Amino acid sequence: MRAMVLPAPRARLRMEERSDPMPGEGQIRVKISACGVCRTDLHLVDAELPGIRYPIVPGHEIVGRVDLIGANVTTHAPGDRVGIPWLGFTCGKCRFCREGMENLCDAPLFTGYTRDGGYATHTIADARYAFPLGEAGSDVEIAPLLCAGLIGWRSLVLAGPAERLGLYGFGAAGHIIAQVAAWQGRSVHAFTRAGDAAAQDLARRLGAVWAGSSDQVPDEPLDAAIIYAPTGELVPAALRAVRKGGRVVCAGIHMSDIPSFPYDLLWQERQLVSVANLTRQDGLDFLKVAPQAGVRTETTAFPLDQANEVLTMLRNGQILGAAVLTP
Repeated sequence: MRAMVLPAPRARLRMEERSDPMPGEGQIRVKISACGVCRTDLHLVDAELPGIRYPIVPGHEIVGRVDLIGANVTTHAPGDRVGIPWLGFTCGKCRFCREGMENLCDAPLFTGYTRDGGYATHTIADARYAFPLGEAGSDVEIAPLLCAGLIGWRSLVLAGPAERLGLYGFGAAGHIIAQVAAWQGRSVHAFTRAGDAAAQDLARRLGAVWAGSSDQVPDEPLDAAIIYAPTGELVPAALRAVRKGGRVVCAGIHMSDIPSFPYDLLWQERQLVSVANLTRQDGLDFLKVAPQAGVRTETTAFPLDQANEVLTMLRNGQILGAAVLTP
């Protein structure tokens, strides 16, 4: 197998030849056909996540086919198309797992972070955490759904029944969830980097009733806002944009420091909450909703060996929609 490997903090990924991995009990080996490039991969490369063990293969929006199964696997068979998400394992024993909050598990494994991921030709996954995908849709189009879509869906659910919804950051997650929210009948307002006309045009094409820069304030207060960009300065901006009793959801795994802001922005029962990871039920729910909502991802495919260049483009805001690596 071949893999793009992160050897050290803030290093360039390097292509390595490795022996084909063998699945253990309860595991499957997947031949990868597509892996989305997520902003969390940037946080990994930039050493902004805790406890990274090197070397590590990034990537957690994986689409591929099972080509070998380990002992006691009954849910998948060779040839099945599966999706492998960020959440790769939970202990099933801690209070969070027992209480239906496996996204907060005390001893989890995360694909492309604490176990090797999808910037490769093959990977190993726990069969219980690999979603059956069926045959509809292309591998490249589906890949961003495995994190941008799933985390986006969880953040949308957490936003509640907001009729006027703001999306701050209109990349992979924003452009997926805008489609779902518009299908649900919500009024979507998209906030982008100043001057990002391409993202604003995309937002309007995907159903947003308004699109502008993140330093603008909507004409009427929003019921809720979701922040997908990892920029702490957007928190007071979003709080300023929501109504009394409104909610702001921070959807990223990492965010720059939130600046101080006057209590008045939080007062009157506004809420500020965060999203952590996902549950398998989130995945099952969203993968059922996405085709009903007619979600179509805006993707650009790149060869696996261009992973470093793609990460740079993502960092510089040069990716419209989502980037996908194809081995």
